[in-house]
Amino acid sequence: MTAHPALGLVDAVASQLADPYTAPLGPRATSSDRQHLAYGPPGIALLHIERAANGLGPWQRAHDWLAAATREPFTSGPDSHPFYGVSAFAHALTCAADHIPGSYQRALNTMDRQIVVDVGCRLDAAHRRIDAGRLPELAEFDTIRGLTGYGAYLLRRAPRSPTTRAVLDYCVRLTEPVTRDGESLPGWWTETGPSGSPDDDRFPGGHANTGMAHGIGGVLALLALAARIGTVADGHRAALRTILTWLDRWQQETGSGAAWPYWVNQGELRTGRLAPFVPRRPSWCYGTAGLARAQQLAALALGDTDRQIEAENALVASLTDPDQLKATMDNGLCHGFAGLAHVAARTADDAHPSTVGQLRAAIPALLAAVHPPGTDPEFTATALIQDAERGPGLLDGAAGTALALLAPSTAAPPRSAWDACLLIA
Repeated sequence: MTAHPALGLVDAVASQLADPYTAPLGPRATSSDRQHLAYGPPGIALLHIERAANGLGPWQRAHDWLAAATREPFTSGPDSHPFYGVSAFAHALTCAADHIPGSYQRALNTMDRQIVVDVGCRLDAAHRRIDAGRLPELAEFDTIRGLTGYGAYLLRRAPRSPTTRAVLDYCVRLTEPVTRDGESLPGWWTETGPSGSPDDDRFPGGHANTGMAHGIGGVLALLALAARIGTVADGHRAALRTILTWLDRWQQETGSGAAWPYWVNQGELRTGRLAPFVPRRPSWCYGTAGLARAQQLAALALGDTDRQIEAENALVASLTDPDQLKATMDNGLCHGFAGLAHVAARTADDAHPSTVGQLRAAIPALLAAVHPPGTDPEFTATALIQDAERGPGLLDGAAGTALALLAPSTAAPPRSAWDACLLIA
């Protein structure tokens, strides 16, 4: 069987990023972002871990990148989060340890103890906030910086531990409404804009974020993934339905299928109406692609076949709508074509027989957008790695682009579960 051309780009990126001491990393990966999963060595290590787990590269490269990430102590406590510091490195180390029996266990055990302490402190603060009737900050609960992201790690490492269940209890409580000035708001409403900072010009009164990276989409996915393996909190399924009902309320029709907004602002909440649909990129971090996968996972957890098919059809529509694809401006994992291909492949792995063929059929065009047929993979890899804005890292850069091409190019799910941090599997 002939290898998919996109695999040549994966190989080229991995080759150019083989050695952490000679690879052209740029300032983001070598400064304070050294311990950042999105930009630094831990995320680049994931590319080499996944390739080694598939027999496509040597484990030594993975080890070298993990070692490079440990040249200085890792941040823990309030200055860390799921994508930065101890837990970011622990995710990468877990992906490697799963395939090298007995390796890294002492380090992982030490980090796990610290993560339990850090999560406990965050949970205490979150429950005090809820008890006081205050609204959350995005960083309290989101996938990148908050408790949902910690839940993704804990669900993999210790799915039935008290700390994992405590995170799920918190997620359930987050879905309970909050009354402010006589107005009922969803429990995840924040008083800021999507950046996490006050934005009275664009978001007076705040907003409800729907995204997978920073909004309720990530919470939905975490609750769904936990329910699928039988780890549930009191009110777990009711919380799933609360989030799904919210998304149903704000679903839009594009002319080609269903879509969901990135967020809902106060004016929209009060009128019950969104602005007319404008095509936006259907990415993992925000928009229909990530939310469709989260809703598919929730439907599978609830045994709701109709909702599952609807979510899968929404993803197909977003991946084949020229206007939405035109709004997709880069190739990366977070909000680019490679990320769309990966989400499509992961969704297809669980898809209903009536939609799986359409999902798989959408993937080749997405791969071609990243690596057009006939282009030189070495040239493309160099351009990706040396991109001054995106660089070599995981979330926006070359390593993430390459990783996201593997599953859709081979029609096989990741072996290292590197994408667990994205809550799409």
